[in-house]
Amino acid sequence: MRNFFSKPYLVDENGYVLRTSKDYDNVNCVDADLLVQFLENTQPKAVEKLKRYHKDLYQQKIVKRINDQIKQKGIIEVLRKGVTDGFTDTKIKLFYDKPVSAYNVKNNELYKANIFSVARQVYYSTQNKNSLDIVTFINGLPIISFELKNELTKQNVSHAIKQYKTDRDPNEESFRLGRMVVNFAVDTEEVWMCTQLKGQKSYFLPFNKGNKNGAGNPLNDGIKTDYLWKEILTKNSLTNILQNYAKLITEEKEYKDAKGKKRIKKEKKLIFPRFHQLISVRRLLADAQENGAGQKYLIQHSAGSGKSNSISWLAHQLVGLHDKAGDKTIFDTIIVITDRRILDKQIRANIKQYQQVKGVVQAITEGSKQLKTALEEGKKIIITTIQKFPYIVEDIAELPGNNFGIIIDEAHSSLSGQMARKLNETLSKVSDEDELQENLENYDENENVAITGEDMIRAIVKSRKMLPNASYFAFTATPKNKTLELFGLPFEQDGKTKYSAFHLYSMKQAIEEGFIKDVLLNYTTYQSYYALLKKIEDDPEYDKKKAQKKLKAYIEAHEHAIKKKTKVMVDHFIENVVQKRKIGGKAKAMMVTSSRKKAVQYKKEFDAYLKSINSPYKSIVAFSGDIDGETESSLNHFSSGNIPAEFEKDEYKFLLVANKFQTGFDQPLLHTMYVDKKLGGVNAVQTLSRLNRSHPQKQDTFVLDFANSIDEIERAFKPYFESTILGEATDPNKLFDLQDALDNYQVYSCEQVEDFSNKILDNVPVDQLHAILDEASAVFRADLEEEQQADFRAKVKTYVRLYIFLSQIVSFENAYLERLYIFLNHLQNKLGTGEIEMPINILENIDMDSYRLQLETTTNIAMEQGEDLKPIPTEMRGGINDPETDRLSSIIQTFNDRYGTEFTDADKVRQMAENIAQEVAKNDELKNSIKFSDNQNARITSDKVVGDELLKHITTNFDLYKLYSDNPEFKEDFSAMMFNVVKQILKTGENQSTL
Repeated sequence: MRNFFSKPYLVDENGYVLRTSKDYDNVNCVDADLLVQFLENTQPKAVEKLKRYHKDLYQQKIVKRINDQIKQKGIIEVLRKGVTDGFTDTKIKLFYDKPVSAYNVKNNELYKANIFSVARQVYYSTQNKNSLDIVTFINGLPIISFELKNELTKQNVSHAIKQYKTDRDPNEESFRLGRMVVNFAVDTEEVWMCTQLKGQKSYFLPFNKGNKNGAGNPLNDGIKTDYLWKEILTKNSLTNILQNYAKLITEEKEYKDAKGKKRIKKEKKLIFPRFHQLISVRRLLADAQENGAGQKYLIQHSAGSGKSNSISWLAHQLVGLHDKAGDKTIFDTIIVITDRRILDKQIRANIKQYQQVKGVVQAITEGSKQLKTALEEGKKIIITTIQKFPYIVEDIAELPGNNFGIIIDEAHSSLSGQMARKLNETLSKVSDEDELQENLENYDENENVAITGEDMIRAIVKSRKMLPNASYFAFTATPKNKTLELFGLPFEQDGKTKYSAFHLYSMKQAIEEGFIKDVLLNYTTYQSYYALLKKIEDDPEYDKKKAQKKLKAYIEAHEHAIKKKTKVMVDHFIENVVQKRKIGGKAKAMMVTSSRKKAVQYKKEFDAYLKSINSPYKSIVAFSGDIDGETESSLNHFSSGNIPAEFEKDEYKFLLVANKFQTGFDQPLLHTMYVDKKLGGVNAVQTLSRLNRSHPQKQDTFVLDFANSIDEIERAFKPYFESTILGEATDPNKLFDLQDALDNYQVYSCEQVEDFSNKILDNVPVDQLHAILDEASAVFRADLEEEQQADFRAKVKTYVRLYIFLSQIVSFENAYLERLYIFLNHLQNKLGTGEIEMPINILENIDMDSYRLQLETTTNIAMEQGEDLKPIPTEMRGGINDPETDRLSSIIQTFNDRYGTEFTDADKVRQMAENIAQEVAKNDELKNSIKFSDNQNARITSDKVVGDELLKHITTNFDLYKLYSDNPEFKEDFSAMMFNVVKQILKTGENQSTL
């Protein structure tokens, strides 16, 4: 680190003034000589006024006033706003910002008058002779401290961090929160930073560039960490950080006091940007300044990257971003869109903290009227959620054609399909009659020049391409292929056009830097083994693949499977999470299931089992809508909106979800996930990533997966572990090919398509629309063979999906494509699915023979960069496959071969029960109990009769009786299954007797 030690780069290259420790007053924390020099050079009148009043004490009075304000507000606000001397009502500035325009001569001179200085071996303490390796100052006020280590002397950055934690007393005035902006620990390999020293609790963050999409820094011609003084500590760079990034904020945290009453605790926190946040926002601003509006950017930042802060910094700087000449701003309004409701408040609060002009930020919570008012009042930053956005975009179209910066949080889930088209339509400048007429004439010279439905279609089509008056800034951790093609940077490789992110902070780097946990380190799969028992004598033929799919779904939702898995999960959590005091005893679990029905089943089973073992813990279920009249609220006994808050409570350890809380739910106490649902692609990454949020006491995570293999999860994570690249662009020609193929079927005519789309635009009664669709669907059913119908259906579905996507990128000049999209989007609902339903009674013809959960493997999945993502599918071929039919017995055998093993007696769930069930069902006491008692009492009677019956068969079924007697788990399973079988036998007998 020679450049930083013996021949200071800051002095020789960055223009800092070299000072010594003797110049530093460690009592008042100031280099008074430089402070006075700055004030006299820049504000001589103010200084003269202070001298006249305070006489010889004026320097002491200034220093005292500055220190009082720093203690109250922090150094950042004091530098930005200055201080006022109350005795003379004199305002003095302590730092001059860099002006937007280079042509502002006076302000540029004042900015250049700022004195940046550096001192080595600064004796900061009044208690001892401890010294800091380096301190940098602005106008005599200390800003940053450094501890420097060199590996050649067998010390590294960890020694510097230890020095800060053990030898730097946080009670010293120099280390008071807000006195300095940041403390850096530096060696030749890495840079770490801390904004508040707290002894051993000091929290140091990496401030590294990243190396090969991981932690650390890359090789360069000099020292790996020289970017710190060459890029970050230049005068312009440090000024930029102080102006727009660093901030002392007050966070409000809710807690409960000893009496259980909610209280608010206010806590100050100093924010300093991490390297990737600073660089990504700067690059975005530089590109926007260079290229103006009408651009698109994809920012691929992993969970744990601090996206809300990055979005906040970007939003408020885009508002004030001027062109290179400094004459005018590039964007009139910045719109922040987030589809995660919890981020709406978070981002809004963050932007308000950083934004210097009061009243600039407006959150849209009430709709279009509030939006109009916000714009009229000059609100420059508008924040809305995806849920609210569709209701307000209509009114944006009526506003003048200003330039918009649109920041999208998690672009893959929020700006897609029809919603993006709606946004594009609304913000489009293609709304004046002249341009509409010109477009119309280019399309068909013989068309009427009046503004008709065709003109409206044309305007919409023109607006499909990324708008010239709007730039899109899309943040996402896991970009899908559509997101990459829509927002990514195109580049040529191997003769193909590929797409990549504008800036990357990878999952690999976030994990290696400790900001998120690696959820794949303790990944355990349970393989379910099934066997199916044929219950009827006849052997009907079924479609083999569909039958097996239904059979597996039946088994997984079977009461016994739910019950057994519940026991596995709860027992695991109690023994391996609670008893081992994971996260200090605060750890929680999420259980992900495949359907709302299963979520309800699991909720009831979890509650019953937790009660049976006298557990103090409870579960919460989360799903949309209702199932058989049951809702989240009825099962949880509190409103749906309170789920996140209730889950914070210690008593609630299990969150059971069905397509809810699998994205955007940040709960650092989530430690364990139980997966009973097939996951793939980005959905797998997003779901499992619910566990990755860091917590001071969180050392690891655990996943127990009943539904996926390690290979499947590895394939899902690979594309997103480092950078994500779309391997090939989607071909727009496919849309024209599809249009041609569909037209050739002659299911509809061009006149019908035009008539239908005109009626849609004219808002005609619905019955007129149905008449046109019914006419086309009648032709479809009458004129097309089954194979042709299937192909037509597939092509319609592909056309609609492809048009929604491509129309956001390509400016199609052919208005017929838009009309056809409108027509087919409605027609597809009239064409049916084309799938032949399996006979309803297939599930009556099989039953569970056995069900076993076998612990298969616990693995640390090692990740490396995966292959490029594939473009969205545009295959045109549709059709029906001849069903591979097979006898039910053969299907069952195939199913057993795939999922079964040599079953032990404990696994023979139904088969063993049925052998004795017939005898048990003859017992009069049991029959009366089932008929006249409730389920609980009938079960007690049943268990007694089953035990008696087994005793009678002790000689013929000794192994079974021994297992029943010795194995409590088997006894419970066997008794429960026996009870259900007996009830079924008795019910069947009643039905037959009534015939």
